Amino acid sequence: MAAAVEPDLRLIQTTAGHVEIEDLTAGYEGARVLDLDRLSIRKGEFLSILGPSGCGKTTLLNSIAGFVRPTAGRIVIDGADVTGRPPYRRGLGMVFQSYALFPHMTVAANVAYGLRVRRLGKAEREERVREALRLVGLEGYADRRPKQLSGGQQQRVALARALAIRPAVLLLDEPLSNLDAKLRREMRVELRAIQARIGTTMVFVTHDQEEALALSDRVAVMNGGRIEQIGTPDEVYRRPATRFVAQFIGAANVLEGTVTESGGLDLGGLTVDGALDFGEGERAVVAIRPERIRLAEPGTTVSEAAASVPGTVGYRAFAGDAWHVEVRLADGRTLSAQIADTGAGAADPPGAGTPVVANWDRADMIVLERPAETP
Repeated sequence: MAAAVEPDLRLIQTTAGHVEIEDLTAGYEGARVLDLDRLSIRKGEFLSILGPSGCGKTTLLNSIAGFVRPTAGRIVIDGADVTGRPPYRRGLGMVFQSYALFPHMTVAANVAYGLRVRRLGKAEREERVREALRLVGLEGYADRRPKQLSGGQQQRVALARALAIRPAVLLLDEPLSNLDAKLRREMRVELRAIQARIGTTMVFVTHDQEEALALSDRVAVMNGGRIEQIGTPDEVYRRPATRFVAQFIGAANVLEGTVTESGGLDLGGLTVDGALDFGEGERAVVAIRPERIRLAEPGTTVSEAAASVPGTVGYRAFAGDAWHVEVRLADGRTLSAQIADTGAGAADPPGAGTPVVANWDRADMIVLERPAETP
């Protein structure tokens, strides 16, 4: 993939792009799908909106763009209330999942389309098209048509078209979902590099957790039309605020039970040793990421700083960079473990039917629900 060069500094929007959303509700045919108390998008940040299908993330993006009219609330961009403005008067750019390129137009004509609509003069249009194509590394493709381009190149044309109008905010609706895995990884790098170079505020909608974590300054996790948590990628992954976030971002083993006298967690007949520093009998819900779990042979001494539970390997599967192992516990529940593949000389994890002790550092336990505090 061609490397992008430095853009003209006039493309940079260093003072624009602050978005404030308050008490926003929206829906379709009487059904409410968005119920947002507040969302503040900082100038120049890359914010990903992440969530499962139907959670309201695309409705939120379309509300910001002006394609969906909210039933209540306000959308403020750079101090101006744009809630009632049509899309063409919001000064925003948008990149769609389907690219939405005109097949009969050249790359240059596609990039210039928004500039023509805005009635810019020919000389300025041509200059902005050149700048935008340089920015995405496609300056040599101006005379080609979309069918002559790869999927990744078409996506960069769509990005150039959106950037050519110099938007205060760029909205991206799952723009990488139609690309194969290799191109997606390449485009993540390209997109993040472009955003860092020009400083435009970007709001990126995706259902791909890895994509959101890799690209974003902050991630907003949505569920049922609301934001369950917003924070940096490491915050939402390492310190999820709710069970939903813990299980949606990556994968998590969730354990729920009562604390024993020794600080273990009684799951209802099965006890995880040395788990928590709460009072006896208190209820707790914790999560452990699969990659934090280690497997040891029964009878192996486990660190005093670790929690552990015995089980039997149900299955294992090789996934290239790691082994995925399912450990079945005595009460029938399972723990998922991810064991990194450290090279050709490393021993494989134990196979199906092998007794093991699953253990992990107590510091890696994520407390999702703490005991209620006494008034």
